[in-house]
Amino acid sequence: MTTPATSTQTHPDELAPTTIIDSDHPAVRDFAVTRASGASSAKERAIRLYYAVRDEIRYDPYTAAVEIDTLRASNTLESGRGWCVSKAVLLAAACRVVGIPSRLGFADVRNHLSTARMRERMQTEIFYWHGYTTILLGDDARWVKATPAFNIELCDKFGFLPLEFDGERDSLYQPFDREGRKHMEYVKERGEFTDVPLDEMLVTFAEKYPFLNIAGDDAGNAFGANADFDRDVEAEALAAQRPTRS
Repeated sequence: MTTPATSTQTHPDELAPTTIIDSDHPAVRDFAVTRASGASSAKERAIRLYYAVRDEIRYDPYTAAVEIDTLRASNTLESGRGWCVSKAVLLAAACRVVGIPSRLGFADVRNHLSTARMRERMQTEIFYWHGYTTILLGDDARWVKATPAFNIELCDKFGFLPLEFDGERDSLYQPFDREGRKHMEYVKERGEFTDVPLDEMLVTFAEKYPFLNIAGDDAGNAFGANADFDRDVEAEALAAQRPTRS
């Protein structure tokens, strides 16, 4: 059962594995323990796990699918790719492995920098149910937001400012990129949950993205069976560098 959470309460589910946040999976446990090894505090463990998920798992929104198998932390770890929700799931699972309570947070965001393929298929700049992780840290037991979506290589190619995480301040998308172009705008907060709210997400996606196959037999190919996010990013980055003719 998906448990909505408030900013102050804690719940045993925030440390427990679920079918999707499978922190009991051997590969997830090994990943978390290895990456957090040597850390002397919960905050340091969380920071190490954040950067491991951010940069070792490539961001690939073309893998987006709202179904259990695809969203599992162990699946994202095995594939080495994920979108914002699946990467947030992996970070939440890794935190739970090392004894740090975690939740999943969601918001609708206006993304001003996406690929042409995404804009064509989505027919909107709004990314509904954008996912991040919230982590319980500090002597004052405060929930801190962490967004491990964009790996450092992608940030360099697209000119994004990479999101850092210090375990004290919320790590959320910046409104502008390195060149001063509009990047991300938070439109609506959806709340925090102890597991992925699949049913609610599916209702929204069916309404807002009628041309995308986010669930079902072809889930994971919403942007085309042969779509390659890395290739599209490379092409758009090169096009942006070319001088325009007067």
